[in-house]
Amino acid sequence: MPSLLKDEAGCDPVYPVHRLDRTTQGVMVYALSEDAARRLSAMIQQGQLEKTYLAVVEGVPEGSQGEYTDLLYFDRRKNKSYVVKRERKGVKQARLQYEVLQTIVHEGKQISLLRIRLMTGRTHQIRVQFASRKTPLVGDRRYGSHIPADHIQLCSAGLSFTHPFTGEDLSFSYEPTDGYFNRFNL
Repeated sequence: MPSLLKDEAGCDPVYPVHRLDRTTQGVMVYALSEDAARRLSAMIQQGQLEKTYLAVVEGVPEGSQGEYTDLLYFDRRKNKSYVVKRERKGVKQARLQYEVLQTIVHEGKQISLLRIRLMTGRTHQIRVQFASRKTPLVGDRRYGSHIPADHIQLCSAGLSFTHPFTGEDLSFSYEPTDGYFNRFNL
């Protein structure tokens, strides 16, 4: 993305502030200076950047809305996260809130569209937290999905934060229209 932004928008240099899994679509924040990148990264660590995602999961989570808090361990060799029961080296707490927006039946199976607000940002967090509750993201074979899709049905749908220099409140959004997202009334 930095090289694409450099070529297409004439932005140079470009500093990624956070990341998305390769198959996740949606909005991201990039900084145009090291100082801005440092300040934005600090804001993320302090929970001052609000991240909202849309996801399509197999089944229906318990409750129309809720909060998941888990301990996650990321195994770098396997490139996979796991929910674990106790703290140890490399284990980090993960929190998110979700709301079920709509549930439909697709080919005899229930699938649900969720709005998710990340409170922490751990590797594969959304994917593993829902999979551990038997509601994997559609298309996410690594974490147990049985419904095929061209890509994992996860979208970074919104970012809100305060500009690190001007103090202006900024908000950006993206509405997915492909894959299983287009089966729901967004």
